[in-house]
Amino acid sequence: MFAAISAPDFFTFAAAAIAAVAGAIGVVTLRHPVHAALMLVMTFFAIAVLFVEQGAQFLAAVQVIVYAGAIVVLFLFVIMLLGVDKKETVFPKDSVSWKLPAGLVLSIAILVELSILAKGVWATGAHSVTAAPNGHSNVGVLARAVFTTYLLPFEATSVLLVIAVLGAVVLARVSKIQEDISSESALEDEMGEVNAR
Repeated sequence: MFAAISAPDFFTFAAAAIAAVAGAIGVVTLRHPVHAALMLVMTFFAIAVLFVEQGAQFLAAVQVIVYAGAIVVLFLFVIMLLGVDKKETVFPKDSVSWKLPAGLVLSIAILVELSILAKGVWATGAHSVTAAPNGHSNVGVLARAVFTTYLLPFEATSVLLVIAVLGAVVLARVSKIQEDISSESALEDEMGEVNAR
């Protein structure tokens, strides 16, 4: 039914898949934002290897250059510029205690749903690779699809990235203003105590 996968292809796929899953788990479990961003880079590189295995070299190059290069560097720039790389947490420990079980339940539910939807749609090896139509390159077909059929999702993704950066700036500014106000009030209290003496 399906062509057998060679041993090197299987081991490459297994290593890249394990690295991608491990990196994704690191992104959501590590407390330090810089470490989480570096795990995100590892995930992007592993996904790029999977793209190469499927014969999509252009997507692999875009994955490394755009995501691992530009997007993660932008994330790190915002994290370090705004000073949110400290070990402080926005939420108290009591408020996040329910999030881990809820996340596990949701993950299992999504996994079950995907396995039901994908029942009988298993593809391995060359059967999962779709060649470009005659006279067209993979890049041309991809560009035509992105800028015609998927133009709205493409632009929506761009807007979401801009909103995410603006949200990080606003949140950091609000916390900085609150710190300045609290330090000024503490200084005024100390000055009042000194004057009272």
